[in-house]
Amino acid sequence: MQKSVRYNEGHALYLALLARKEGTKRGYLSKKTAETNRWHEKWFALYQNVLFYFEGEQSARPAGMYMLEGCNCERVPAPKGCAAGSAKDAALDKQHYFTVLFGHEGQKPLELRCEDEVDGDEWVEAIHQASYSDILIEREVLMQKYIHLVQIVETEKVAANQLRHQLEDQDTEIERLKSEIVALNKTKEKMRPYQGNQEDEDPDIKKIKKVQSFMRGWLCRRKWKTIVQDYICSPHAESMRKRNQIVFNMVEAESEYVHQLYVLVNCFLRPLRMAASSKKPPISHDDVSSIFLNSETIMFLHEIFHQGLKARIANWPTLILADLFDILLPMLNIYQEFVRNHQYSLQVLANCKQNRDFDKLLKQYEANPACEGRMLETFLTYPMFQIPRYIITLHELLAHTPHEHVERKSLEFAKSKLEELSRVMHDEVSDTENIRKNLAIERTIVEGCDILLDTSQTFIRQGSLIQVPSVERGKLSKVRLGSLSLKKEGERQCFLFTKHFLICTRSSGGKLHLLKSGGVLSLIECTLVEETETS
Repeated sequence: MQKSVRYNEGHALYLALLARKEGTKRGYLSKKTAETNRWHEKWFALYQNVLFYFEGEQSARPAGMYMLEGCNCERVPAPKGCAAGSAKDAALDKQHYFTVLFGHEGQKPLELRCEDEVDGDEWVEAIHQASYSDILIEREVLMQKYIHLVQIVETEKVAANQLRHQLEDQDTEIERLKSEIVALNKTKEKMRPYQGNQEDEDPDIKKIKKVQSFMRGWLCRRKWKTIVQDYICSPHAESMRKRNQIVFNMVEAESEYVHQLYVLVNCFLRPLRMAASSKKPPISHDDVSSIFLNSETIMFLHEIFHQGLKARIANWPTLILADLFDILLPMLNIYQEFVRNHQYSLQVLANCKQNRDFDKLLKQYEANPACEGRMLETFLTYPMFQIPRYIITLHELLAHTPHEHVERKSLEFAKSKLEELSRVMHDEVSDTENIRKNLAIERTIVEGCDILLDTSQTFIRQGSLIQVPSVERGKLSKVRLGSLSLKKEGERQCFLFTKHFLICTRSSGGKLHLLKSGGVLSLIECTLVEETETS
């Protein structure tokens, strides 16, 4: 006899009480019983991913409950028996039917109906969204956005504090200028008696002064015209023009990069994430996460940076960029995870392409006009070059920024931080690739090799060598690679690492076997002797 499933009835009643008070969707629906195929009106309440039904709206205990995780809800037409006939059949024909299909075998679908079409659409939509896994994904996305916004708020607080100090300094300067104006006004008042005497001057003297004033103005305008023309042709002006052009090109490149990330996320990541939640998924959620990593977070970061660049361009010709890089630098560490696992993500994508359904679906996504004929691998490669692109841009920008420029030190600091981050990412990628190379070699050897599991063991090179027979075995037994007792020369597959040297033989089936004697040579206490004689 099969035992019934036990559950915590007290917790279920507590959830039912919450559903009656705070349920996402509540109301009367007609439910079809599986035993008698009759319709009974019940009061339903949806709370998160659990659907409760009661005998009436005032009932304290639920009559039943359904777990909606992994289910599907869809509208269905009215049964054929209700198409025509009596007034009762006509009333049933006005009902709106929908069915809840559960994601496992052995569970009959739940058939429901209601009188209002809008109410039926709301129930279908609410049941569609009753998935705990979707809520977790949405929460993770919102949490990442929240973290970025908190960092931006902190940066804005620092900038506001700096502006507050600047305003205080400007207020002090204004007070000083006011005092100077007052002093000048007093001096002007003292000079007024002398100005009164000028009104009695001779008319010819006035004409002469007027001509002199005109000539002074003409000479002054001519002098300023010469100064402006000389500055336009000066190296400093040419350097400023090149600097502005570099900034404009950087804004265009950033706009293109944001568009590429938008295509990656909206044309590939989000559709594949939805496909992984389907009834017959062509790819798992883990594989989607391994392929795309944190590309969605990178897109959010660069959208904020791009908006800041556009705001700076709106204030041209005053182009201040150092504060934008101060905001961007603390958040560029997210590139470390992407770059470190980029090669692995391409391997996962290649393995997923072995599935025909996934390959067909991916080609359908790549046919989108927004992709412009580019494959998914191309879009996954774009973030790999963004940090070097920033370094090159800052290098060109500093080449055309004067040493006394207000942004010089900030731009140099940003360039040094980016170069340091680039070196760290390069070292991490090298270490990761070396570990993967060692594991790949260890898997090709039939007997395995424990020394390759040492993370400090760095691969140098591999190839085929000829092991020659020993002529003076007793004299060279400790130092010669050919000291083993051989009657003829033999080809060996060799692998050189920083600490060991592996010698393998290849069987007829292509498999590698370590030599039973001398297959693993330690390089710490060995001596290499080069024999000049060929005999």
